[in-house]
Amino acid sequence: MDTTTAYNTVIQHCKDLFLKKTKDYGTAWRIMRLSSITDQLYIKAQRIRTLEIKKVSKVGEGIIDEYIGIVNYCVIALMQLELGEEGEENLDIAFVEQQYTEKVNETRDLMFAKNHDYGEAWRDMRTSSMTDLILMKLHRVKQIEDNDGQTLVSEGLKANYQDMLNYAVFALIKMGLAKQ
Repeated sequence: MDTTTAYNTVIQHCKDLFLKKTKDYGTAWRIMRLSSITDQLYIKAQRIRTLEIKKVSKVGEGIIDEYIGIVNYCVIALMQLELGEEGEENLDIAFVEQQYTEKVNETRDLMFAKNHDYGEAWRDMRTSSMTDLILMKLHRVKQIEDNDGQTLVSEGLKANYQDMLNYAVFALIKMGLAKQ
């Protein structure tokens, strides 16, 4: 399956779940500060790493569910970056869907640009390496947050959230979610 089709299939799965949860819970995530979203992403990535090492889950949800969570929390982070932490908490679902699509399309475009330059190297990577890269990006984000969002020469928060989203999509493609 080509990258565009696989990417879009995975994103549609993640988006469908996100919108169903938005119908169930509303936009309760609007109360979260970026640092809390980063910590939630860290929990999910660390759980994936633990499951990759231990090979057993005692909670029931598996690695695929956690990667889907990473995709959706990265989209939340991208929305929060733009909307700001202060503001309307209860967003209309049509607006949320439009924002989700906008953030994912921008992130997918970044992926295509990088894929061109890197020659789809992700296809030869292990999913465990993608987990480690997500964890590394999270450590970077935490440091940027601790520096009040300031960087001297490095990419900012947005680029790191976009990279994590793309690594999670790549992992989900490699794990077969695009074929379901």
